[in-house]
Amino acid sequence: MKIVQKALALVGLLSLCALFVYALQDAPTDENFEKKLINDYNVYALQIPEDLNFAGEPVPIENPDILERIDRELLVNTYWQSNGLLMFKRAKKYFPLIEPILAKHGVPDDFKYLAVIESGLTNAVSPAGARGMWQIMPATGRENGLEVNSNVDERYHLEKATEVACKYLLKAKEDLGSWTLAAAAYNAGNAGVSRRLREQNVNDYYDLLLGEETGRYVFRIVALKEILSNPTKYGFNFREKDLYKQVPTYQVEVDTAVTDFTKFAEQFGINYKLLKIHNPWLRQPHLNNRSRKQYFIDIPEKGYYN
Repeated sequence: MKIVQKALALVGLLSLCALFVYALQDAPTDENFEKKLINDYNVYALQIPEDLNFAGEPVPIENPDILERIDRELLVNTYWQSNGLLMFKRAKKYFPLIEPILAKHGVPDDFKYLAVIESGLTNAVSPAGARGMWQIMPATGRENGLEVNSNVDERYHLEKATEVACKYLLKAKEDLGSWTLAAAAYNAGNAGVSRRLREQNVNDYYDLLLGEETGRYVFRIVALKEILSNPTKYGFNFREKDLYKQVPTYQVEVDTAVTDFTKFAEQFGINYKLLKIHNPWLRQPHLNNRSRKQYFIDIPEKGYYN
């Protein structure tokens, strides 16, 4: 019996020793940690495409300065993976609303990527007072027919805001002569870009010395266009079902005041939150509408939130 007990104890001791050695081998030492890090995660220099363009206007990457600047934006947006994946998801939801409006006005389809860099395709709010996906300032909105006040702010109405952006871009193209300069002017203003062109005696965006934000602006648009057009090339992997989609809606016409949007929403089988999600331009829980203006409120179709 004692011999058996000693044998079992020896087996147990050997087993513990083996586990200890195994644990040491798998412990997060500097050596094996570094090996796992190298094997599991790699960062690569990117090959810059030779045919980059914005709205059909070539990006002169043969210029070393231009090459470095577009390389920066491609790297930043490729390796900011979480943000990049969100852009793919949101683009699937919002590009189908933006694209036909651009086409209707004869504005190149590439300008949908301007909305991406302006707001990340969210209803963003800037410190300067710009609002919505197209980041429209209050005066610009009012000058182009949008209602902008504390009760109703149509800068948050994607379709109407896209119409205003098209008007602005068409005027900028007419004044400045190229779509690339028109894009820069969306950031710095027509007058600002025109003044810089005169001061520096050039006529091309890529020849201008600009401040940090406007100097990066077009390069960011081109980089997002390239990445969003070629997801697998830049390491983004997703399925169609991973992307966001628009919830179908129907419109309800309103030409009177609405005293309580919570009760209004309940009439259509939804709550106040869902009403605001689909109508972010309604800024308060009521609608004044003393002028009896005609509004169209989007109501989600039944079955999508249940």
